[in-house]
Amino acid sequence: PDAWAKLFEKAGAKYVVLVAEHHDGFALWDCSYTRWCTARMGPKRDLVRELAEAVRDRGLVFGVSYHRAEHWFFFEPGTRIDSDVRDERYLDLYGPAMPASLNPRDPPGPNNIPPDDEFLTDWLLRAAELVEKYRPQVFYFDWWIESPAFEPYLLAFAAYYYNRMERWGLEGVINYKHGAFREGTAVLDVERGTLDDIRREPWQADTSVCYKSWGYIRDHEYKPLEAIIGHFADVVSKGGNLLLNVGPKPNGEIPEEQRKLLEGLGSWLAANGEAIYASRPWKVYGEGPTRISGREFGEREFKFTRSDVRYTVRRTYPYSEVVYAILVGGAEKTVKLRSFGIELRLAGNLVNVELLGYKGKVRWRVEPDGLTVELPEEAQLGPAPVLRITVWKPEEARRLLEHILAAREEKTQQ
Repeated sequence: PDAWAKLFEKAGAKYVVLVAEHHDGFALWDCSYTRWCTARMGPKRDLVRELAEAVRDRGLVFGVSYHRAEHWFFFEPGTRIDSDVRDERYLDLYGPAMPASLNPRDPPGPNNIPPDDEFLTDWLLRAAELVEKYRPQVFYFDWWIESPAFEPYLLAFAAYYYNRMERWGLEGVINYKHGAFREGTAVLDVERGTLDDIRREPWQADTSVCYKSWGYIRDHEYKPLEAIIGHFADVVSKGGNLLLNVGPKPNGEIPEEQRKLLEGLGSWLAANGEAIYASRPWKVYGEGPTRISGREFGEREFKFTRSDVRYTVRRTYPYSEVVYAILVGGAEKTVKLRSFGIELRLAGNLVNVELLGYKGKVRWRVEPDGLTVELPEEAQLGPAPVLRITVWKPEEARRLLEHILAAREEKTQQ
């Protein structure tokens, strides 16, 4: 756990989420409701507790993901063949193994049996135990909790979780998918995809460093670092966070290829993190020819060109702001940012343009059709270079000055 936490910190992570129980029903914590857990067999260790302590020791936020809802039907195919699923000795692991639709909102029927109260109560008790024992500040639910049968149990869990977090003086976040929670009551998650525009409510995308699998397999198709950074920048430019997955080997080792990708992301964030951390979406999320649909499992669309840009913003004073242009497809020596053109009037008066990680000056000019930036020949351009653009907002400055003068006048008259 300590080696993992050290690597995640080096990667620039601010929170770490461990899969506490996946669809297979095997719990990675000391679970009171099953013998099938890591505390009683296998390593005989409480892996959730160990990682929670290691992560928190480094000042990171700890969370868990909980996928037990899908366990209702996950092993059902095994009931149709000669397999351990049909062995009565293991019913408490593989069961219920019921037939169910992959669309949890489909009407009940012989091939879509809703979860019963026994399963739902057990689901709720395990979730509550995770909260009580480990106080996770992120509680991630996978899909299928949008089944109507879960609704009263979700309400009970949310009330319990938020009240416990408040009592402990902690901020808590519930992640959900597919409308399982009402808008504003939890944080939307989009799996292996993005949104098509800025979302004012907080949200999250989750994906892996690999295209083909979440867990460890031998023939992984690893993503290029540029694709991971591009996805990350796209999500942040639209108001979201990115939850990035790695799949360790059975012995707990994170494969070297995955480690290098995390370290590469950490190096990029060390140079460009001010464009990400504590940033907000700008007036537009970006520009460029690449059109990405806002949907799940659309991440292979992230093939940016050198004309694709993603924007974030940090306000420095009431009358100025810093806009970051993340060149997600890389950059030529001459960059054109059309969103800063005089004709569009999206920005105020530009004061300065800088290249993050480069100490020298950058030549730039504002033209009717955009901001043109000449990148220095000697600048070392890694993946997704970032331009820091300081904008003076004269209208807001004037209003602020008028407010100050009016306050002084009122004080003088008193």
